Amino acid sequence: MRLLIFSDIHADFAALKRLVSIEADCYFAAGDLTSWGRELNRCGEVLEPIAEKLYVLPGNHESAERIKTFCTKFGCHTFHEETLAIGRYQVAGFGYSNPTPFNTPGEYSEAEIARRLGRFSPLKPLVLICHCPPFGTPLDRIREGVYGGSHSIGQFIAEHQPEYFFCGHIHEAEGTSISLGETRAINVGKRGYLLELE
Repeated sequence: MRLLIFSDIHADFAALKRLVSIEADCYFAAGDLTSWGRELNRCGEVLEPIAEKLYVLPGNHESAERIKTFCTKFGCHTFHEETLAIGRYQVAGFGYSNPTPFNTPGEYSEAEIARRLGRFSPLKPLVLICHCPPFGTPLDRIREGVYGGSHSIGQFIAEHQPEYFFCGHIHEAEGTSISLGETRAINVGKRGYLLELE
């Protein structure tokens, strides 16, 4: 099974068309298809050829309700706080971010992130797809000493060690791949990452 995970398109339609052209069994949009929800319908039109195989998370620029309406309109699947069994793996999705300086629509407090992620703790082996990276890691580096990710996501990874973790949100860290204990973790960005699961 080939999973294509991407994030932070921000209405870059050329990037979106390139991703749609990549052959995969499932596609996961890990948030921020747009900026402030603008041009979401146009994104849907580009994504229509893969809609049946597309799972969408709200980033911090979209509300969960807006993404739910979008998925209903274009025939794709909302994946915020949802799971999908693929072979021996459980794939789980969690959108939104911790609070930002910009007061965007998709933000949770750290306590709320921790509470909501808790439902995924029994799932093994786990592929966890979030919009937001764990705080203070290379996946989260805006510039030297400046980070914007989530402490609660970092704590979840440290405690539960999903086999794979994918995120976006911090554009400057796009393409970064690291190990967090036993977890292989990647900031996929709009270039995306193709994961092959046995």
